[in-house]
Amino acid sequence: MGVRLTPVALEDHQIHAWMQRLLVRAEQLGETGEIPVSAVVLDERGRCIGRGSNRREWASDPLGHAELVALRQAAWITGDWRMNQCTLIVTLEPCPMCAGALVQARIGRVIYGAFDRKRGGLGGTVDLADHPSAHHHMDVMGGVMETEASDLLARWFRRRRQLPDGSGAARSQRD
Repeated sequence: MGVRLTPVALEDHQIHAWMQRLLVRAEQLGETGEIPVSAVVLDERGRCIGRGSNRREWASDPLGHAELVALRQAAWITGDWRMNQCTLIVTLEPCPMCAGALVQARIGRVIYGAFDRKRGGLGGTVDLADHPSAHHHMDVMGGVMETEASDLLARWFRRRRQLPDGSGAARSQRD
């Protein structure tokens, strides 16, 4: 039996179940002051091989995006940087940096919740999945539980703007 190089076919109820878990995790993360974004990487059998949440504030890491954290863990677990057979599910459309990393990792499929019309790298402002310069093209599905994902981010940003210094809880917890 040969190696399967396509992502697992996920049923709608499986996609929604993963997104619901990610939204719960993202909401918990938001309470710490981090932007509430979470992601998982699933292998060709639908098993989680990488998970990540934003950690830019907590770790003072400009690369601490949920997608990159999940990709790094998946690469470590599989011992390979090529992820043609994998699916990444994330609560927010990846930014151009993360979309570029997904192209470089040759991820097979990306599924996301909220569209990011200001900074999105998979259709929001630029579409790196379908860009002529991309050496790899992945399947992309956006808008899964979009209302819930968008509302979570809107509530978080609204609360953050109400803080006296606008810095959020993560910075004060770290200091």
